[in-house]
Amino acid sequence: MPLLHLSLPPHRLLVARRGRVLSPPAPRHTRLSVRAAAGDAAVSVAAEACGLPFTPERASHHRELAAAVATVERACRLCVDVKKSLFSGGKSILEKNDQTPVTIADFGVQALVSLELQRLFPSIPLVAEEDSASLRSSKADDNNNDVLVESIFSAVADEVSNSGSPLTQDDVLRAIDRGGKDAVSFDSNPATYWVLDPIDGTKGFLRGDDALYVVGLALVVNGKVTVGVMGCPNWTNDAVAHKKVDSASVCNSRGILMVSHLGCGTWSRHLSAEIGQFTTAQDIWKRCFVDTCSVIHMARYCIPDSQSWDMIPLSVLFNSTKDESDSRNENEILLLSVFCGSLCKYLTVASGRGSVFVLRARPTTQIKSWDHAVGLICVQEAGGQISDWSGKPLDLAADLTSRRIIYPSGGILVTNGVLHDKLVEIISANYK
Repeated sequence: MPLLHLSLPPHRLLVARRGRVLSPPAPRHTRLSVRAAAGDAAVSVAAEACGLPFTPERASHHRELAAAVATVERACRLCVDVKKSLFSGGKSILEKNDQTPVTIADFGVQALVSLELQRLFPSIPLVAEEDSASLRSSKADDNNNDVLVESIFSAVADEVSNSGSPLTQDDVLRAIDRGGKDAVSFDSNPATYWVLDPIDGTKGFLRGDDALYVVGLALVVNGKVTVGVMGCPNWTNDAVAHKKVDSASVCNSRGILMVSHLGCGTWSRHLSAEIGQFTTAQDIWKRCFVDTCSVIHMARYCIPDSQSWDMIPLSVLFNSTKDESDSRNENEILLLSVFCGSLCKYLTVASGRGSVFVLRARPTTQIKSWDHAVGLICVQEAGGQISDWSGKPLDLAADLTSRRIIYPSGGILVTNGVLHDKLVEIISANYK
């Protein structure tokens, strides 16, 4: 068997190649064989170090999940380190074309994850949020020693695995573009690819307080999310996520890593205090389940921070409150203040803190796959259910060539499963 097959089993290599990488191909002889062999060894080390809560025999993509866990945890450390210095001066924030703030952490995480996954699984394409066009433009126009690009490079260089050759700024920019909109062209055939949201909830990341943000990475195989990892550095385990916590013991336990594998459940543990200090004991993992609320007005709801309750069809029948001390009647529901980003809401439902997440699809806004892919498997494997407002499953392959956009009818409904059919019925009847 050629060494190429060490990185991916033959049947998965065939599927992955259907995502055609448009950048010039690397030489295929010695370099490819060495990379594949090194990648296989590195994945084996990651699998042993991460101590996943289920065995390889139960999980066909155990190696990919182990690599994803190690990479996301590294990416979370990058975010924490960048945030510490974010407001200390210098050019840390750049406005994207859609006017949402993006920091060196967004680009740094995408570059880091891209570099790690390309080293370990070179045949699997990456679909991700950012590209380096604005950075290259900034670099060309910037007379201040390319501060932004240099800051991104430094953040990545501190976390990336040693590949044996020096990392350059061009390497980092190319790694970012490996997940960009022009990097991969798919067709209508099934494909295997990674989906990355480098920071979901960038506005939360930029806040001076402890608002939530998530690094989310998923593996899609034949149109189905098979592996998912979410890292949330500000998640607190002993209090509702949106409240400030002063207790030193709680602060020390801040941060969650949530993982899912198809058929193996959803699990979580604390983020490691330092990258590289993995614990192999499997009892550090906690199995995650959605809540069991079966009464619509007693459930806990999340909606996007950019949307109001009156935009959701449920508002025809129910008022809302954010006061958890209210004694609610059957005409009022509780809205949780889960700040910033969709993946935070998926994490809230998958962990059992929230019951329902409802998002309305607006004609002026495209719904991106990276905002939802990893959340799908985490909620489903925790016992929940996801669909569009008509009750149909989300189609990650609807965007045939790039797999970057999804087109849910009406919007997206994420529930604990028990409430799903009831809510679909109400939403469908009141959606205009």
